[in-house]
Amino acid sequence: MYYHNPRCRKSREGLVYLNENNIHPEIREYLKDLITKEELKSILKKLNIEAHDLLRKNETIYKTNIKGKDLNNEEIITEMVKNPKLIERPILVSEEKAIIGRPKENLLKIKG
Repeated sequence: MYYHNPRCRKSREGLVYLNENNIHPEIREYLKDLITKEELKSILKKLNIEAHDLLRKNETIYKTNIKGKDLNNEEIITEMVKNPKLIERPILVSEEKAIIGRPKENLLKIKG
């Protein structure tokens, strides 16, 4: 599954890169087809990171709702589910692991 925002240049570039490397994942536009808490927790586990490591810290919503606050992992996940723009992108997820596609070359690590 490729968690994609078609308005994001990096996300579009990642998808082209995957296709050029003969990887054609199912695409999920997560801003339209929202992510659940359980799904986000599963992605975080596969990424092997904490919720704060998946935050887009340049987003206005981050600066107003999260920055400077002492939020635990569960509270950050709740904010990310309510405001999916906070989630770093793109993310490629397989059965066993997940990869953040920044830089896009990281996406090929899904195979190994």
